[in-house]
Amino acid sequence: MNLPLELFIGLRYTRAKRRNHFISFISLISMLGIALGVMALIVVLSVMNGFEKELRSRILGMVSHVTVTGFDRRLQDWRALSKRLMSHPEVVGSAPYIEAEAMLSNSSSVSGAVVRGIEPEFEPQVSEIHEHMKFGKLSDLKPGAYGIILGTGLANSLDVVPGDRVTMITPQSTASPVGFLPRLRRFEVVGLFEIGVYEYDRSTAIIHNDDARRLFRLGSDVSGLRLRLNDMDEAPLIRGELRDLAGLEFWVSDWTMRHRNYFKAVRTEKTVMFIILSLIVAVAAFNIVSTLVMVVTDKQADIAILRTIGVSPMSIMLVFMVQGTLIGVVGTLLGLGSGVLIASYIDVIIPALEQFFQTQFLPTGVYPITELPADMRQSDVIKITLLSFLVSIIATLYPALRAAKTRPAEALSYE
Repeated sequence: MNLPLELFIGLRYTRAKRRNHFISFISLISMLGIALGVMALIVVLSVMNGFEKELRSRILGMVSHVTVTGFDRRLQDWRALSKRLMSHPEVVGSAPYIEAEAMLSNSSSVSGAVVRGIEPEFEPQVSEIHEHMKFGKLSDLKPGAYGIILGTGLANSLDVVPGDRVTMITPQSTASPVGFLPRLRRFEVVGLFEIGVYEYDRSTAIIHNDDARRLFRLGSDVSGLRLRLNDMDEAPLIRGELRDLAGLEFWVSDWTMRHRNYFKAVRTEKTVMFIILSLIVAVAAFNIVSTLVMVVTDKQADIAILRTIGVSPMSIMLVFMVQGTLIGVVGTLLGLGSGVLIASYIDVIIPALEQFFQTQFLPTGVYPITELPADMRQSDVIKITLLSFLVSIIATLYPALRAAKTRPAEALSYE
């Protein structure tokens, strides 16, 4: 054979003989341990990436990249300001909005809600809510018609369907001969939307800006402007430029200011999960150490004979490094293949398991996203593969060094 001596002997030692089946069994366990660790890392990180990506997409479907408003939460002459801000090359959309809190009631059902007034023709420029309509469309909101679009969770809470009417109770009061009374207005449900984030589906109601102005007594003002950027990740940097462009009398904020801690927590959880699951690979590496230590002890006579015929200590060391590394490589490849396969079909596997066990892994109301997404990234797969391979090599060092230090005379004296 044309294989190097170290590689040839190392591969021969990996094959089981009659007297060392136990060592081969430990080697198999080590391979499976590494495969399990690599598979778990790939699947979990892919799910965490998918969860973060899906959550960001859905939240930013409701929350604008940048928001501009006055310090008193009111904005006058929003059209002129919008024209000025749209001159920035990174701003691709602008829409006015009105936001306030109110109570919605239907018969005996009452629920708090965040009421958002919008301009239906401008809203698609800054949000994706029009893509998540379950019934109706944004253009069904007509000024003066007092139509309302509810999140599906809020509609279920109020027990209403399109065509029903709900009563909106605002914090503003109206003076009357018997004192101050809350302002009431009946709205017809003209549409339903479902973003997929429980927080918004359960608490958001959308009406036309003109109706919101009358209801909350804003005159011709709005609460502010919502802006969409070409690259939402550049929002913190662009926010400063937009603040200079708008003027000091306006308050400019971006999505990271409101949701920074939430996404930071997701990234921290991803890092912690990577560290914890890496321990599976580390435990499997300890099995490689124990396997090679037993092999070195079993092959003392063979090592001594190799030394006496001129094989160097470095070559002896490489023989056992080949054996341990082979265990790590096979385990890594098995884990890589199974991890990529599971992560690629997670959207099929999870529903099948939920149906089989008659349960829901991510129940509505507990988690913001009710399905398990996956976003497998090449950088994560490469990082996990290299980590497993590196740990496998490190695990071979101590047994290989021990084998290289074997003294032929002492080893052969017991034979």
